[in-house]
Amino acid sequence: MALTRFERFLSRLLRAVMWMLFAVFKLFAPQQRHGVSRLPPINNPLLLLSAMQLARKIRRKEVTSVEVVQAYIDRIQEVNPLINAMVKDRFSAALQEAAQVDKLIEEETGGEDVLEDRLPLLGVPISVKEAFALQGMPNSTGLLSRRDLVSGVDAPSVALLKRAGAIPLGVTNCSELCMWLESHNHLYGITNNPYDFERIAGGSSGGEGSILGAGASVIGIGSDIGGSIRIPCFFNGIFGHKPSLGIVSNDGQYPPASGLQMGFLCTGPMCRYAEDLIPMLSIMGGPNANKLSLSTEVDLKKLRFFSVPHNGGSHLVSPVDTQLLQAQKMVVKRLEADLGVKVQELFIPQLKYSFQIWGTMMASPGKDGKPPTTFAELMSEGGKKVWPVWELFKWFLGFSSHTIAAIGLALVELFQSSHPSPFIIQQKESLQQELEELLGTDGVLLYPTHPQIAPKHHHPIFTPFNFSYTGIFNILGLPVTQCPLGLSAEGLPLGVQIVTGKLQDRLSLATALYLEKAFGGWREPGKTTAKP
Repeated sequence: MALTRFERFLSRLLRAVMWMLFAVFKLFAPQQRHGVSRLPPINNPLLLLSAMQLARKIRRKEVTSVEVVQAYIDRIQEVNPLINAMVKDRFSAALQEAAQVDKLIEEETGGEDVLEDRLPLLGVPISVKEAFALQGMPNSTGLLSRRDLVSGVDAPSVALLKRAGAIPLGVTNCSELCMWLESHNHLYGITNNPYDFERIAGGSSGGEGSILGAGASVIGIGSDIGGSIRIPCFFNGIFGHKPSLGIVSNDGQYPPASGLQMGFLCTGPMCRYAEDLIPMLSIMGGPNANKLSLSTEVDLKKLRFFSVPHNGGSHLVSPVDTQLLQAQKMVVKRLEADLGVKVQELFIPQLKYSFQIWGTMMASPGKDGKPPTTFAELMSEGGKKVWPVWELFKWFLGFSSHTIAAIGLALVELFQSSHPSPFIIQQKESLQQELEELLGTDGVLLYPTHPQIAPKHHHPIFTPFNFSYTGIFNILGLPVTQCPLGLSAEGLPLGVQIVTGKLQDRLSLATALYLEKAFGGWREPGKTTAKP
């Protein structure tokens, strides 16, 4: 269904307003300056092994946990001044825990198999998004009023990874209150993309994406309510998975979801190597992971594949970059050539309304009838009440403690209708039914992760709806894996989303393993040349 004249006028007006806002922002915002143009190359071969490979070597005493943890500490200290990804470390505690691991392995009499079964990540370092509770670490989510808050416990998903033997190295940056696609706040500053420091690392799990993409972490944990795992993974050239709803606990992170949002938020793994996705998801899901049958072998030749190249041309969203379109076509060609399958190209008209569907559902009251907590209320946590219009005026004068993105989100809420559009609700229900019937238990859909390759810092301010390429699948409750597909002409990561039916996570994860072999997976940024 084509947009009406009024909708076209409104979309153009919104774009004009965003361009004006960005122009003003450039005048008032401080500019970054970098004396170094690229990351130093990785010299320690331990940093080029997957988490599963490291765990195996540690169990077999081929390398000590202390050596592995120290290698990652050295890499973080080398690159973090350039990317600002890790905002608080626990290096001393991590080294002590690694020494205890090495002692445990020396004293173990049950053999390697016993350790693998009980502690599959024994001695492997991990990074954690700062929005998650990690005992002894800050949990501010970039909010200045929460700067002194220190977690006394671990979030359940973090606790499960630690119980499996993982050793946290520290916490990583995110966007203010985890609701923007650039990881920037006034407490920790802005995180840079390891492939080009002038570009964004994504959000809200951008610190995780950046530290992993830089080769300074091997596995990490993120959360996703509109693409906050998948977008940073795409921009930083790594793997990430938004699981089926209800598999991994969302408890122990700030801000908590409210209203219907609790049905859209997901916690999931982020990593450089595809083989680490299934073990991480198995651990993080606990007993719920059994619903996914992750140990069941997947025969890709027996699956049905579909490719949707774009959302149909929404006026609110940027056109898909030609390099991304070409990369997705290359995936189709490889699948057909290697597996002997026929990939069907589809155009799904309801996807044109992805942002409207996401916005409508996110603002809807919960089953108890209570509306979700407003963004302005979250911004007021631990401090004075925030009035968005007044906060914008303060920002122009340089007195606001909030980012322009956060203020903008609070302003948008003021104009949201409390009565959802019946047309948008109908589009959502129609899309839900069509995709569930299409995918079933053996369908795999390819779809762009984002319409643009990693943009320059602050540019998302005037393309704020582009996240709808990922956000729509939060609303639909479908599992999605983001998979890297090599580098663009500018030396920036390309990628694609792999979407499957509910509880069919193993299909997208198996496809990601195949695509890693076909396209090379993560590429070390220090060995690439990104244009300024």
